Amino acid sequence: RGLDKPCLFSPFKIVTITIKYFFSSSPRISGMDILWLFLGLILVISVSGSPKVNQPRSFFVFGDSLVDNGNNNFLLTYARADMPPYGIDTPSHRPNGRFSNGLNIPDIISEHLGSEPVLPYLSPEMTDKKLLTGANFASAGIGILNDTGFQFATQGLTLANILRMSLQIEYFKEYQQRISEKQAEELVNKALVLVSLGGNDFVNNYYLTPFSARRQQFALPNYVALLISEYRKIMMTLYESGVRRAILLGSGPLGCAPAELAIHSSNGECAAELQAAAELFEPQLVQLVQEVNAELGDHVFVAANTKLMHHNIITDPQAFGFENSKTACCGQGPFNGLGLCTPWSSLCENRDKFVFWDAFHPTERASRYIVEQMMNGADEYMRPMNISTIMYLDYNIGDGKDLNGFWCVWRGGHLSVYGGSAIDRGSWRRRGFKDRWRLRWKA
Repeated sequence: RGLDKPCLFSPFKIVTITIKYFFSSSPRISGMDILWLFLGLILVISVSGSPKVNQPRSFFVFGDSLVDNGNNNFLLTYARADMPPYGIDTPSHRPNGRFSNGLNIPDIISEHLGSEPVLPYLSPEMTDKKLLTGANFASAGIGILNDTGFQFATQGLTLANILRMSLQIEYFKEYQQRISEKQAEELVNKALVLVSLGGNDFVNNYYLTPFSARRQQFALPNYVALLISEYRKIMMTLYESGVRRAILLGSGPLGCAPAELAIHSSNGECAAELQAAAELFEPQLVQLVQEVNAELGDHVFVAANTKLMHHNIITDPQAFGFENSKTACCGQGPFNGLGLCTPWSSLCENRDKFVFWDAFHPTERASRYIVEQMMNGADEYMRPMNISTIMYLDYNIGDGKDLNGFWCVWRGGHLSVYGGSAIDRGSWRRRGFKDRWRLRWKA
């Protein structure tokens, strides 16, 4: 299925791979080698059973407009997607609060989880069984910092008109109180969590104006350090609230969005300042994830390099079936990047050929490409592992009670294998266990 795809092997594939391994590693096979080969195959077949049938895991979403499923529809704010042609490619062809022509990133991840899209937490439909699917707390306009997005409050009203991260986490705690304590602990601990933060802290804060307060206060490297420091606090608060698997989206293609091209570009080149900001932020987010995971002693957080994912389809759109990666499908002005997408905006006919839906957000088809990388991408996209690997490890290996079959991730020249004694090549010996199968393998 490709070098960057997770792969689940059946016993028959294991037979083929094992034979190929032995016969290609050594030109001469001894009788004992053959004996050990068949003993190994018997063990593999004996532990490989039918796949487990699992209920879809709960899914919780935090962050900004990239993942907002409609919370801002219930708030007095300008940052909302409640008018046509938003939602034009949904079954109802009506806007639903998503900044997309159709599904957004959380919706597509829900498809992979085998569940319905999670509802916005402020929706009156968020009751009973709907609570058990999870909840979306995201709110367009917010950032890592509390002062990000101040311009989205309606005139005369306060910053409370969008759900800042502190309030999203408070709602998350309130959510847990709405179901039983035992049920809440199990749902949250086993849930997948998606967080999208950082982009607005640059676009709608630091670079909002040439003389923004934050630009006067911080040089760019110091501002990025501030964001990383505040992000760490958010991550630890999520962990203390029960989160054990969280995907953190990167800043994305800040300088390449049509909104930035409309202001800073004459021939389609990305805005240099914003690109420099993303270049600083992304690797520091990866480093933060590594540090926090080491501190917690587990792979709780995963960094998704959405800047690189977008870079692929922006720089070479034709290779991925797109025709236009500069101009928004819906908008006005240069690159359709000025103002909001409204019923009076210019609208493209074939949304699937465009990377950007509006001035900042991807089309459903572009979102599907991004989620595909999140599900199956190599280390350069997902650190330390992709979502497919997370799902399999959590369902089949997580507590060590069920090791039927094994799971491998083959990426860029190295193969990571998880499983039991059938495919153990000596890990127990290196860890000092005395009781072990002494299977002999040819190196």
